[in-house]
Amino acid sequence: MAKVASLHGTTPAEIFESGIENLDRIEAVAAAVLWKDGTVTAGWSNAEAANVALMIDTLEEEHRARNIRGSHD
Repeated sequence: MAKVASLHGTTPAEIFESGIENLDRIEAVAAAVLWKDGTVTAGWSNAEAANVALMIDTLEEEHRARNIRGSHD
């Protein structure tokens, strides 16, 4: 499976499959749920709070870069 770097279009199964294939390279894992009332809860994480924040920031940066590229194409 190719490297998964997606906020949309990738299924949870694909993400976990990629994780299993690259288990020796994984530093930390975090799972979260966004509820319809706007609250966010973490289902599970083995990461320190600072690392979870870094993971979120990295995904946000990727998301913004894709949106900027998409708006200029």
